[in-house]
Amino acid sequence: MANQGENATRHKSSEAIDSNTSENTLPLAEKVATQPDVEESMEARIERLGRERPPAFKSIWHEIAFAFSIYMSQVLTEYFVSGFTVILPTLITELDIPQASSVWPATAFSLVIASTLLVFGRLGDMYGGYPVYLAGLAWLTIWSIICGFSTSPLMLDFCRALQGLGSAAFVPAGVMILASAYRPGPRKNVVFALYGTFAVIGFFTGIFCAGAVGQFIRWSWYFWIGAILAVVAIITSIYSIPNDARERRENGISMDWLGAATIVSGLVLVVFSITESAHAEHGWRTPYIPTLFVVGCLSLMAAFYIEGWVAKHPLLPADLFTIRFVTPLLFSLLFFYGTIGIILLYGTQYFQNILHATPLLVVAWYIPMVLGGLALALIEGFILHLVPGRILLIISAFGALGCQLLFANLPDNPNYWAWLFPAMLLGTIGIDLSITLASVFVTTQLPKAKQGLAGGLLNSVLQLGVALMLGFSDILQANTVDRVGLKTSYKYTFWLGVGSAVAGLVVVTIWGGVPRAKSDLTADEKMELEREATRLTTMSSRL
Repeated sequence: MANQGENATRHKSSEAIDSNTSENTLPLAEKVATQPDVEESMEARIERLGRERPPAFKSIWHEIAFAFSIYMSQVLTEYFVSGFTVILPTLITELDIPQASSVWPATAFSLVIASTLLVFGRLGDMYGGYPVYLAGLAWLTIWSIICGFSTSPLMLDFCRALQGLGSAAFVPAGVMILASAYRPGPRKNVVFALYGTFAVIGFFTGIFCAGAVGQFIRWSWYFWIGAILAVVAIITSIYSIPNDARERRENGISMDWLGAATIVSGLVLVVFSITESAHAEHGWRTPYIPTLFVVGCLSLMAAFYIEGWVAKHPLLPADLFTIRFVTPLLFSLLFFYGTIGIILLYGTQYFQNILHATPLLVVAWYIPMVLGGLALALIEGFILHLVPGRILLIISAFGALGCQLLFANLPDNPNYWAWLFPAMLLGTIGIDLSITLASVFVTTQLPKAKQGLAGGLLNSVLQLGVALMLGFSDILQANTVDRVGLKTSYKYTFWLGVGSAVAGLVVVTIWGGVPRAKSDLTADEKMELEREATRLTTMSSRL
């Protein structure tokens, strides 16, 4: 009888611990307290849970369908970023877009995403990732179809901006859903590495479709193919993603409307004034350029005050930046992703305008970046829990730097294998390692109720890096092209990318001490342990 009672106690303890990954769990303090009665140690149990399939998925096929649905957010976003740079020369001709305004159709998409991601991330925390994710996909579908019917540069810019709203909705919601489903550990590392892999797939899908469309059929099909992919994502998402709307509404989080208004308007005005200054009649001496820049800066200053001292539920809570390594990690992402924005826009234009490559040849030249990204993302998923984050970030920095240096020093008739092939491989190292590491680290540090914030913040930094660097590179290229010629003006933008990569290298070398992504308690469980320890300390002091 005693043995039966002991076995029953152990069985109950095991059940309590296994419920770490499900809803309505026992208080963590109780689960930890039962550990001495369990043959499996706490460390072994955490390690095992970090490798197991989450109980929310009924089978491996359910998990695969779920992951595919979320990965499609990466495919679609990258499709409309990378492919657009390939189709842009065709659009410049077909829609009679002035060369001075050619940067705006590419920048509008990233700028809208960067400026509104935090808002949509908060909406996901408020109303659930599932409805926000589907709404974003549906919105992108509609405006991708309309974009294919554009008849003027203004209509194209308008549609591209509204496309960005769709991506701004489903990207942070996707990160939130994915991060909430997995505990810290090797399985989460692999899942997020594959998430990065699908960004590479989306990148290649975009340039391939754009190259084929630009060479063989009407340019509109580039946008309509993207709409078809979005419909596929909607269908799979409906059947595989759990609806978290009810759970999220119980969090009691509200929208920070003042913060949203000041952050969005500030980012848009600052980036717009920087980018537009390259083509305004008198540059920065044109009255509306410094006016908009100053208003944007004042709006961002107001946002800083609101987020720090006024908002009850700020979009950017101050305690987020007290987490060790978060701030330098975000700055490094800004620099690294800015470099790839330069390669996608000005590298593609260099291929077509200077090396006179056809759209399909440009696609072929980008293949090493795709294949290298696939291999790299998969490898990283299996080593994130073994290799210190600083090492991976430094390797990423040297990848971005090497890519820009090769482009900046391209000879007149470059040998593909000596110049472009290694540049493409280094380019994917420059972004893939850092993005996957940052996604795992930041989502692991935040509780489940703030995963929308995590997704919004990460992707806002990435897209802001693209928008800002394209703005600065456009100023550089536009103000030097008449003096030094088109080829050299393009190379100046690559040297700007060198500077951005060096800045990122300095940041990660000094402050990038991100730890290994090993199996661990979730942020919610750690908070619960801290509350329990505080409660016990208070009780002891009273006694």
